[in-house]
Amino acid sequence: MLATLARKIVYPAHERLMRRPTMAYFTELEHSQWLSRDEVELLQMRKLSELLELAANHCPWHANRIDAAGIELGEGAPLPTIEDLRRLPTMTKHDAVENGERIAWHDAPGGAFKYNTGGSSGQPLIFYFGRWRQASDAAGRIRARRWWGVNLGDREVYLWGAPVELSKTDRVKTIRDRLLNQLVLNAFDMSPKRMDEYVTAIEAFNPKCIYGYASSIALLAAHIQERGLKVRLPSLKVVCATGEPLYSHQRALIEAVFGVPAANEFGSRDIGFTAHETPERQMLLMSESIILEVLDGAGKPVSPGQLGEAVMTGLCSQAQPFIRYRTGDMVRLTDAVCKAGRGLHVIEDVLGRSTDFVVRSDGTIMHALAVIYAIRAVEGVVEFKFIQHHVDRVEILIVPNGRWRADAEQAMVHGLSQRLGADVIIDVRLVEAIAPEASGKYRYVVSHVPLEAGLNIVRYDAQA
Repeated sequence: MLATLARKIVYPAHERLMRRPTMAYFTELEHSQWLSRDEVELLQMRKLSELLELAANHCPWHANRIDAAGIELGEGAPLPTIEDLRRLPTMTKHDAVENGERIAWHDAPGGAFKYNTGGSSGQPLIFYFGRWRQASDAAGRIRARRWWGVNLGDREVYLWGAPVELSKTDRVKTIRDRLLNQLVLNAFDMSPKRMDEYVTAIEAFNPKCIYGYASSIALLAAHIQERGLKVRLPSLKVVCATGEPLYSHQRALIEAVFGVPAANEFGSRDIGFTAHETPERQMLLMSESIILEVLDGAGKPVSPGQLGEAVMTGLCSQAQPFIRYRTGDMVRLTDAVCKAGRGLHVIEDVLGRSTDFVVRSDGTIMHALAVIYAIRAVEGVVEFKFIQHHVDRVEILIVPNGRWRADAEQAMVHGLSQRLGADVIIDVRLVEAIAPEASGKYRYVVSHVPLEAGLNIVRYDAQA
């Protein structure tokens, strides 16, 4: 009964109250996924035409680039093509940081709302999002859950850690979560004792879906395995991992412990929900909301199946258009078709970037985003690397920009001390650049503190 109430009344009413067209867009997505590939790409070009015209009219930074590229827009103009789109220069995080106000459309329908990226790419970004972007993310996830037999309103557990989800005093949100059949558990506080409590709570809740950071879910699975526990979740259909790559050893661990498939989700705060894995083990792009290009180091398209950088155009990013945006994620896009008959594009592989865990002196294990949030709250940070040498000693490398102030270091230390403990020595060093690991991959949070015996299986292997 609660699932039906959430699906038919509570969630639709909530989205209407928030002025988000989520349910209408979900209805569109349920239909458009079954279009042919050619029809999907035609739909992309129609939405691209609308986005480019919007950007030309309301976003001066984009308007200058569109004009310089000579792209014809307006009444009577032909639909743009992918070749027309590629006449525009790519957009970088630096562009978004330095030109944010000239990119944003503050009068976008429903408003424009300031947000920060999680910063796990090492480059924190303040940007604006609108109601259509929110609706696109939510509707895309609802559709993807249905691929796995999980409907809107079914019981879901969130192993999560964004500040809004961590507010223990927000009774309104707690009530809303329960009405929506959601149980939110704190990924920033995963001591062995707390994880024992999580297992009990999850079993009592008996969800159809568990959703959270890939490494945090793997950590919980490793804890369950180490304790020799057998979880009983008769309703569980899928474990959805997000926020970072889901490595093969993590997938195997999660599936063995929870007894259901693990499905990978691909997305980011700035671009939004991007792709999700199907029961046929294919990663499908949310093609109705995103155009994905895969480029080599020279900015040229790679052949299908070849590795390259994901460059995305967010077709629902009206409040701050992301057009040919370099995400920094490495992917392979294939020309394969969906095995279930959908016209959506298929992503062969997502390498992405990885975070690590941070361990407090009391044994509490925190997801890396716990410290990332504290670092990104300080202005003037271009890139960073957090290194935990010991439970009571950490080092932070900072590449600053012109917004860095004399009191920034003190503010950063204060924020991190609240997360890590007042007894931790925090050494902040300003540097000109941060080098990648020996493997060539970038790691922005690194901990050299060993986890409890049996839990190191969830660690990211720098040599992988």
